[in-house]
Amino acid sequence: MTAEGAAAGEGRELAGGTVNAGAVFRRGALVERPAPRTARALHRHLLALREHGFDGAPLPVGLTADGRERLAFLPGDVPLPPFPSWAMSEPALGSVGVLLRRLHEAGAAVAVDPRTEWPRDLADPHGGTILCHNDVSPDNVVFRDGRAAALIDFDLAAPGRPLWDVAMTARYWAPMLDPESAAALYPAGLDAPARLRVLADSYGLSERERAELPAVIEQTTEICRAFVARRVTEGDPAHARMLVERGGWRRWDRIRKWLVAHRETFTDALLR
Repeated sequence: MTAEGAAAGEGRELAGGTVNAGAVFRRGALVERPAPRTARALHRHLLALREHGFDGAPLPVGLTADGRERLAFLPGDVPLPPFPSWAMSEPALGSVGVLLRRLHEAGAAVAVDPRTEWPRDLADPHGGTILCHNDVSPDNVVFRDGRAAALIDFDLAAPGRPLWDVAMTARYWAPMLDPESAAALYPAGLDAPARLRVLADSYGLSERERAELPAVIEQTTEICRAFVARRVTEGDPAHARMLVERGGWRRWDRIRKWLVAHRETFTDALLR
């Protein structure tokens, strides 16, 4: 156990994450982790989601004096990279779309606190009326019996359009990566256009939203690249290491070109 873990009390370290790797511990029925600066507003929002029928997010328990948050532990399986085949099945993908739709439907009934300075790192530049998760990667989804049951790590949540959250999710789950980039983290043989259609169908995107989705995915990719660049420039060792391990800026250039080259293919798959 790390010194930080010992300070948080005896517990079992939970694997995964980038910024908070090594700093998240389970203590019985609770999880303790570094609290985001929006924790108070975020906890109120998560509790309000439950009042509107969404139980697929951690239940906030409180904050500690030393800047950590306590959440109820969510049992289940969280796929970590390299992502296992079971998590990349079409039924698993479809369940992610259903879970995201449930989050957005409940979120539409919950007012976003306008006084909170929500993180802009991965936020929709157009803004919006719901609180988007913005980071629905496989290692932020809890599965039970092969189906997505809950989302964790709302640290980057910010107001935005539902379509923005779908596009962010598609980046991780189709995945919207060129084959060389995808091979480092995903099982071989995933059909990105077909999987994009599965996500759109399971979420229930309208025809207009389907037509817009490929361009929004390209925009989310640029936002994510800028996010990594800021973290690296600020001296974040985790993101600097990840950038090198995953191919550097050449990888991001390759992804950008691949998305543009296949834009019509993705549009056809979504609208056919």
